[in-house]
Amino acid sequence: MTRFPRIPAPLSKRASRIRILLMDVDGTMTDGSVTLLSQSDGTALEIKTFDAHDGQGLTLAHSAGLRTGCITGRESPALLRRAHEMKMEFIYMKQPLKMPAYEDILRKAEASDHEVAFIGDDLPDIPLLRRAGLAVAVGNAVPEVKAVAHYTTRALAGHGAVREAVELILRSKGIWEEMIDKARA
Repeated sequence: MTRFPRIPAPLSKRASRIRILLMDVDGTMTDGSVTLLSQSDGTALEIKTFDAHDGQGLTLAHSAGLRTGCITGRESPALLRRAHEMKMEFIYMKQPLKMPAYEDILRKAEASDHEVAFIGDDLPDIPLLRRAGLAVAVGNAVPEVKAVAHYTTRALAGHGAVREAVELILRSKGIWEEMIDKARA
């Protein structure tokens, strides 16, 4: 991984206020692939791949006191397991419109928009990106998402983009170096 770029002051100010990190799943936590494995009984087994670096980023976020969660249109036992492994507090699946879940999280967390970062990749994420205090587009997000984002990761979805967003936040808070010493497997 290359050295983290210098963070412009306005972006650092936004990122330093973040208390809650929310994200989409398919195309953000994963590379967007949805693999279905046909079973002999006519059902299909869904397979998702999650990045270990993103996992370490979420572990660091949790260690730093950030509250994390995901809002996705799909339902997935694989996601539920990974979200629990990553100690995500807010897990919203089967959300055709994501704004009601976002607003529910704000209520539960007693937080305001400027304290929330949202990471997304596609059109359904735009309303949340427009509201969030820190809007992050993954490197291979659609152009419309990149246009509303405050920051676009160099990393692609499912390949360290979540980790990069966490690092941006922790560096902006001035605690990145301290968190390195607290990293755990």
